[in-house]
This record gives sequence, structure tokens and C-alpha cells, in this order.
Amino acid sequence: MKKYCLDLTVKSVEHINEKYVLLKLTHSEPLPEMLPGQFVEVQVADSPQTFLRRPISINNVDYALNELHLLVAVVGEGTRHMSMLREGDALNVMLPLGNGFTMPQDATKKHLLVGGGVGVAPLLYLGKKIKEMGAEPTFLLGARSAKDLLMIDAFKAVGRVFITTEDASEGEKGFVTNHSILQQEKFDLISTCGPKPMMVAVAKFAEQSQTECEVSLENKMACGLGACLCCVEKTNDKGNICICTEGPVINAKRLNW
Repeated sequence: MKKYCLDLTVKSVEHINEKYVLLKLTHSEPLPEMLPGQFVEVQVADSPQTFLRRPISINNVDYALNELHLLVAVVGEGTRHMSMLREGDALNVMLPLGNGFTMPQDATKKHLLVGGGVGVAPLLYLGKKIKEMGAEPTFLLGARSAKDLLMIDAFKAVGRVFITTEDASEGEKGFVTNHSILQQEKFDLISTCGPKPMMVAVAKFAEQSQTECEVSLENKMACGLGACLCCVEKTNDKGNICICTEGPVINAKRLNW
């Protein structure tokens, strides 16, 4: 897909909690096509300590409103500056980057979307695209506690939502791979994004249940174009690959997990 470097305008900034912010960006021209699972590289201006762009998953694209949504975890100097943006500010963004999730072949396929932490971000757009094709996505979302769950109402507007929390403050107690839905239903494809231990566990469950599984890796990505080689991942079939160009979404069978 063609890549663009655009000066987007901040339309709104929603502080979900002290750790996460939802940026809604727009442009004077129609936004280009973007696929679920792809990401963007954001230039952080006015931050002397932030030399490189920051990779952020595409949370949603609303073409009717001409909006790009980015769910940002405030974890360092660069993302802290992003959380301080205001309506009307400009943000230079390179997009769309990487390869996205595989869409179901038809509406009869059962697609399970498993996320944890800020890893839930790309699953909302994927779920919306699945719904648009006439299928109902199933979300399985995990967090440490109820206060750490993100955008639950938005997910419920798209499909079925099942929840696990480690302290049992909402949903079932435990990790996502402990949820009873995994024993009650059979899925045709699993897509997952979140902490690596969670994705490894999901991939192992998928292997045991003979279910196709795609994972969205969160390797450090400095350039997003395969030039800096800091996001390299070892695979079973092609050796070392750049996740920013051959991922971030990759079939779990290709990984040495």
C-alpha cells in the first residue's frame, strides 16, 4: 500500500485514565485507506529527548468523519508529550505501515479477538471491519483489574465481549486463556495483541485446539520502514525479519514460541 506523511490536526483528546489517552485526528483531505492491524509512526515535536518517531497502532478509522483514532499508552517522554496535545494542534504522521490482520473468508467464520492492556487498541478496528462484512466478532479482553479495562463500551457496540481480570473485579478471574468461553465454543481464527506472555499463551492454546492464530507483535520500531533493524524477530521460515515491514501481524506458527 502507498505510504503517506501527513500533517494531521488534533480534533479531540480524551484522557481515558491517568495512563491512556485517545487522540482523534483529522485531515483537510480524505484519509487514505488503512487496514486493521497496521500502525503509524508519529513525530513528536517540542520534545528534545524524543529523536525518533513513535509507533502507534491504528485504533479506528472513521471515514464518515474523516478521523483517525490512536489509543496511546503514556509510558515515556514521547507519549507524555502526545498526551499533552490540544485541539487544533498539528501532528506529523507517517501511515499506513506494516501488514494487517487476515479477514475472515466469509461471514460464517467465527473470529475471536484477544487483547490485553493497550494491545486491545487494534482489535476495535478489526472488529468493526468484521461486523461490516456481516459477521459478529467475539472479543476476549484481559486486564489486572476493572480500572485497567479500556474502551469496553466501544467493544460492546461492535460484538460480544468477554472479560477476565486478575483480581476478579470484573468478568472471570484469571488470564484470558482461563476464560470459560474457550472451552464452550470453537473458533475458526484467533487474532491477538498485548503483552508477549499473554500472546504466547494464546498461541499455545490455538495450537492445541488446532485454530489458526495471528499475533500483532509490539517490537520496538524506530523507523517503520525496515531500515534501522531494531525490530528484528526470528522466524521458522525466513530467519530474521523486520516486524515493521513483514508484520506487525504474523501467523503464530512462524514464531519460535
